[in-house]
Amino acid sequence: MKLIRNAFDSVAPHFGPGGKWHKLHALYEMPDTIFFTPPDVTRTGSHVRDAINLKRMMITVVIALQPVFAFATWNTGFQANRAIAGGAKPLDDFNTAIFNALGFSHDPDSFLANMALGLCYFLPVFLVTQAAGGIVEVITALVRKHEVNEGFLVTGSLFPLILPPTIPLWQVALGIMFGVLIGKEVFGGTGMNVLNPALVARAFLFFAYPAQISGDKVWTAVQSDGFSGATWLAKAKESTEAFAGASWWDAFIGTVPGSMGETSALACLLGAGLLIATRVGAWQTMLGVTVGTAVMATIFNGIGSDTNVMFGLPFWWHMVLGGWAFGMVFMATDPVSSAFTSQGKLMYGIGIGVLVVLIRVVNPAYPEGMMLSILFMNLFAPLFDHFVVQANIQRRLARNVAA
Repeated sequence: MKLIRNAFDSVAPHFGPGGKWHKLHALYEMPDTIFFTPPDVTRTGSHVRDAINLKRMMITVVIALQPVFAFATWNTGFQANRAIAGGAKPLDDFNTAIFNALGFSHDPDSFLANMALGLCYFLPVFLVTQAAGGIVEVITALVRKHEVNEGFLVTGSLFPLILPPTIPLWQVALGIMFGVLIGKEVFGGTGMNVLNPALVARAFLFFAYPAQISGDKVWTAVQSDGFSGATWLAKAKESTEAFAGASWWDAFIGTVPGSMGETSALACLLGAGLLIATRVGAWQTMLGVTVGTAVMATIFNGIGSDTNVMFGLPFWWHMVLGGWAFGMVFMATDPVSSAFTSQGKLMYGIGIGVLVVLIRVVNPAYPEGMMLSILFMNLFAPLFDHFVVQANIQRRLARNVAA
């Protein structure tokens, strides 16, 4: 580390005030603060000191995502290898060529084969996300003459997990650039955005290119469109017969088709434990989403329907299907775009839970719902905080009058 420190110190004057590369200071500051603690620290007693800061908060979220990363890689390969074992042809593309060059066979029972094939599809999406989104971050930092914020660490990690494995890479680049620029930078950068940037990017792709990203179809990394089958949510919406025999445990573990990182509720819950323990993710928001989902689903169960089988889907099924668990743990708890007060977080979460069931059950064209629910409630998060703060003010005024 001393060698790296010396290397940074040797070029530091060139990026400082008056240096020939001063306009590119953000490019120097970014890796410097990743490897080392920033040199500018508070030394007086006028500020509250805490062990947590933006960088540590973002890194904690990335660590919490590791179980999801691992399962996303494995399940992507597993779904493809299982389809190939069932008669589908492998995709004739660069990823398949790499997989074959490594000497693996399409054996769904082989952990290494599943990981290798999954990595061939997940890694390019992840790298393109980091490169394209990072370029936007750096350019906006240089234009505004401020440091490169760490907010993209989380956005760049979340976005690949909510995409199908065979999405064209140019769409990945276009989506993340739109999400970072329009979803965050136009509002002033990290900490100022109203909407979750990763969800803004996905919403852009969903409405701009529905053939590659849709709410009811998923693409397995095989050649035949016959394996471009419906998600379990879509099957549940079509008929009870299509959903019969499905295992709740399989859906909970995540060994089902879907976007690469959204299928495993178990992996998401492992991440939720870390986020709650470190207080990076608000348990009030997660509780609210759970309560809202349970209450709304139970209401629909009581109403019933002869034409819409989703009315009868119990809440414990809603919680393991689609992107419910992933959205609750990693998207809804975004500290910037969610509510800030404890009561506001609970109401915000309940709103998301109610809306996701409402969209899934009532909207015949879009059986997922979690993305739109979170984006919609992002807009109302400040309103929840406003009502909570005003209620506190009124209670304090009432106590002062009584005294």
